[in-house]
Amino acid sequence: QVQLVESGGGLVQPGGSLRLSCTASGRIFSINDMGWYRQAPGKQRELVATFTRGGSTNYADSVKGRFTISRDNAKNTVYLQMNSLKPEDTAVYYCNADIVSGSRLIVDNYWGQGTQVTVSS
Repeated sequence: QVQLVESGGGLVQPGGSLRLSCTASGRIFSINDMGWYRQAPGKQRELVATFTRGGSTNYADSVKGRFTISRDNAKNTVYLQMNSLKPEDTAVYYCNADIVSGSRLIVDNYWGQGTQVTVSS
């Protein structure tokens, strides 16, 4: 069974930084795109950033210049470095990945359980 496990959320003051991590585990054959989404109370889940298997990155306009996505393929891990955090960044952050498992050998989309990020003074 493939799982995505996030860590690194918490409470931070405006202007502060946090680093989120997400590791895929289980019987994994390969991982294609990995990314981060977020969902604030009363709002729809939205894209934050993605990192393709080929090395391309994409960011939501609201986080460009403040957030950086990176990836360690050897560790099946994707990171999100968040700097200059604002109260409007408060949300549950979810990891997402397209993974080919060793058992099915087709691409399935997986979500992590989410990690809370709260930006408040």
